[in-house]
Amino acid sequence: MMTYSEHPLRILRYSIKNIWLLVFPLLRGINAVWTDRNWFYNWLRGAWFDILTIGVIVLFGLVRWHCSVIRLTDSAIIHDDGIIIKVRKVIPYSRISSGTVERPFYLAPFKAARFRCDTSAGIFNSADMSFMVRESTCAELVKRLPQVNEEKRLGNIPRPTLMSVVLFSVFFSSGFTGTVYIAAFFFQGGNLARDLIGRSISTLTEQTAKISQRLLLRVPDAAIGIAIFFLAAWLLSFILNLLRYFRFDIKCDDQCLTTSYGVITKREYHISAAQINYTDLRQNLIMKLFGAVAVNISCSGYGAGRRSLPVLMPVKKQKHIGDEFEPIGVFMGVKSEYRPKRTGFWQYIWQPSIIAAALVPAYLLVVHFFSIASGLALFMLIMFEIPSVWFIIVKTAAFFTSGISVYDDKIMVRCCKWTGFHTIIAERKKLVKLELEQTVFQRIGKRCSVSLWFEGEEHIKYKVKAFDEKNAVKIAELLDRNAHISANLGS
Repeated sequence: MMTYSEHPLRILRYSIKNIWLLVFPLLRGINAVWTDRNWFYNWLRGAWFDILTIGVIVLFGLVRWHCSVIRLTDSAIIHDDGIIIKVRKVIPYSRISSGTVERPFYLAPFKAARFRCDTSAGIFNSADMSFMVRESTCAELVKRLPQVNEEKRLGNIPRPTLMSVVLFSVFFSSGFTGTVYIAAFFFQGGNLARDLIGRSISTLTEQTAKISQRLLLRVPDAAIGIAIFFLAAWLLSFILNLLRYFRFDIKCDDQCLTTSYGVITKREYHISAAQINYTDLRQNLIMKLFGAVAVNISCSGYGAGRRSLPVLMPVKKQKHIGDEFEPIGVFMGVKSEYRPKRTGFWQYIWQPSIIAAALVPAYLLVVHFFSIASGLALFMLIMFEIPSVWFIIVKTAAFFTSGISVYDDKIMVRCCKWTGFHTIIAERKKLVKLELEQTVFQRIGKRCSVSLWFEGEEHIKYKVKAFDEKNAVKIAELLDRNAHISANLGS
């Protein structure tokens, strides 16, 4: 058995948890300033209290660090922690689903790294074990993680190109389409709002109009400022994603996957192939039109966190995915065996269609009662019609591409969530729940929806609408040995 401690920098982290104790020296200092002219002398005379408080904070961090002990045995990682209440975590090497090593640039001078270890147990994407250690200790921990056997390494797995990383950063930066749209809204809406308000105020007195004109000059500037803010926000997200996934590399054999990427913070992941819950081929409408796809996987610990995505391969041509990733269970060219019923088209597009149709009479009502606002109303109509029509196009594409296939020991689910298209490929045993849903209106047309849940720390629902009732029952019969069925079907 080998025993290690965390990096001494961890003392600061443990100490910060008690930083609230500094409120007492702060209150003492404020009291001295407000109650005594010779406050500096009195404050200095009682400085021992402040020093004692800081000493208690640092001492607590030091004791907590001393009690944090990492042990490596022949079969498991053991972490002892706690001062009054002792906590021991034990993770067998065979149960590790993924291990992560992060090396931020600011830890490099201290020869420190962050290590986290995850299993299929746990909730809320929290790490089962996480600590900051020396590089030498990190090297010993990495030896216990799943490793790629160089002799059995799969040589046909491609290395992502710079262009694929750039495209991935473009498509998956937060608010790409929405930010551009909002920016256009404010660029065009600023001048329109100024003109509208100007015409309204011109009916008032000349003196009021002169005063108001000075205020109106600020309207387009504010609108353009907001537009620039949203564009800058997307640009920042794009740059951060590019830096995060730059130098993306992947290696794998039939037992393990390793990925590494990053510039400012270098990340290295070791993933057990047996612990992968499913593969998620993600697209948006533009990617779908050009036949591009991003390969993601669901595995505990991989891509955990709000700023990370569990990407296995950035943007890649869909036609090449099957040949290159078939060794790790990603199959393409399989047609959907069960597809939505033709009469269920309305179920896909009814929401955006109703919104798009309702906008026109709403515009006419505004023009009828508030003719002075006709320009603004027309502008708002166009700006709200565009996303509504876009959603209709997205949901139409979803209707024609959604479906479920069951073949050999695998299941493939094609569906649409919000504006993103997903192709889920998983082993049947990874399916944990299947639910057949049928509303009153669906019962009339003998249609129903099929919802599926797979293993994973996050309980994500994948739903395919408008199946023929008989086909939905067939799917349930094929998968009932591995799934819980909750059905409410008409007889």
